[in-house]
Amino acid sequence: MKYTQKTSTLPVLIAGGGIGGLAVACGLARKGIKSVVVEQAPKLGEIGAGIQIAPNAFHCFDYLGVGDELRAKAVYIDCLRLMDAETAENIASIPLDEPFRKYFRNPYAVVHRADLHSVLLKVCEDSPLVDLRTDTTVTGYEQKDTEVLLLLERKEPIKGNILIGAEGLRSPIRRQLVNDGEPCVSGHTTYRSVIPTERMPSDLRWNAATLWAGPKCHIVHYPLKGWKVFNLVVTYHRDVKEAISGQPVSVEEVVQGFEHIHPRARKIIEHGDNWKLWVLCDREPIMDWVDGRVALLGDAAHPMLQYFAQGACMALEDAVALTHCLENFGDDVENALLHYQNMRNVRTARVQMDSRLIGEYIYHPSGAKAAVRNHIMKGLTPDQWYSRLSWLYGSN
Repeated sequence: MKYTQKTSTLPVLIAGGGIGGLAVACGLARKGIKSVVVEQAPKLGEIGAGIQIAPNAFHCFDYLGVGDELRAKAVYIDCLRLMDAETAENIASIPLDEPFRKYFRNPYAVVHRADLHSVLLKVCEDSPLVDLRTDTTVTGYEQKDTEVLLLLERKEPIKGNILIGAEGLRSPIRRQLVNDGEPCVSGHTTYRSVIPTERMPSDLRWNAATLWAGPKCHIVHYPLKGWKVFNLVVTYHRDVKEAISGQPVSVEEVVQGFEHIHPRARKIIEHGDNWKLWVLCDREPIMDWVDGRVALLGDAAHPMLQYFAQGACMALEDAVALTHCLENFGDDVENALLHYQNMRNVRTARVQMDSRLIGEYIYHPSGAKAAVRNHIMKGLTPDQWYSRLSWLYGSN
């Protein structure tokens, strides 16, 4: 028997109104299942700027019924381009043209994070099956028989059939369920800026997701919002010990430490403004993120460094897998959540681990390590790239 609202009158509770949390609500609504989404912020929305959307994310959008809306908002870049930040030499390009789309059955694109979030939010707002509650701070949960209570700060608990913790890196639900302490602080500082296209150096207005890789640093840029703006991301190993999120900083701070890279790449930084700083964090992979009727999702389950550009994609995959399991396991929800966990934990752990390795050996090496990177990547054909990426970008 499939899970329907008839098997339980209680809703699915979702802690966190980000991309992952809303994606779950969208998926459940399509299956006729009610949910309550609680968000700490006073208003639902997304901070940040650009986000890369690989084919595996588009597979998820189609499952969730928002594929057409996302395709309309995306910018379709021509290639993924890797540049040597010291020499300004082109190392490799992965074409994203028709052969790529045919191979993976979907495109690779970039989109503003807020645009992606708004598409999911509209579906939830329009659905009578989704109850959105803002300004609500989660403190933990309790379970009893066939119910779970979501505990809130200064508000009455909410009773549900299932609880999904999707509140990100510092999830209170994870803290209670896993109790693994503070996140791992990488020490890598990332600075983000969005500038009008006319401010981007004309010789670098490429229709590509471009990565300039250098010793202990890298720069990423690509167009957004129909080419109206460029997204800039600058990362440097400053060995910072404290997690920081969204702190405004000066361009002088951002450019510090980039004296060794080619002027062509460095001038990208000088054209940015309103820079904000993040110190990148992740956690060690875990195999168990289910406790009875409670499960984690997205960054609450498997936070990762940005280097594979897969954080949001993994959360979307989680949402699809969870929806599928809840639909097909009937009222045996505890077994459904365990099946969801077992579908996802090895794959997401691999992405977590590979994200760290990519940062060390692709984005930030120097000397012999950089020379080996360049030698190997220059020699790969498009078909070889597609084969290497098929485990990640293919449908699952």
